[in-house]
Amino acid sequence: MRLYLQTAPTSSEAPRYVQIVLEQDLLGGWTLYRESGVQGGRVSMKREQFLERDDAMAAFEKARDAQLKRGYRLMFSQGLDGPFGR
Repeated sequence: MRLYLQTAPTSSEAPRYVQIVLEQDLLGGWTLYRESGVQGGRVSMKREQFLERDDAMAAFEKARDAQLKRGYRLMFSQGLDGPFGR
């Protein structure tokens, strides 16, 4: 599952983005990746691992909701039932 969120571009600054990816690993666990930064600039990457799918989904949804609350807009989703994963 993958979400790409972005702030609205301004005339003086490139838009900020957040990409949230949830993948199952080869051993049956789950990895949540959170990448954020400025388009064309520095990037920060964080990774969390989970043993259970439900815990991983809860963290994915929490990360998504936090970014939406901060004003980011959903630009792209992949592997979800709907645009917000519900």
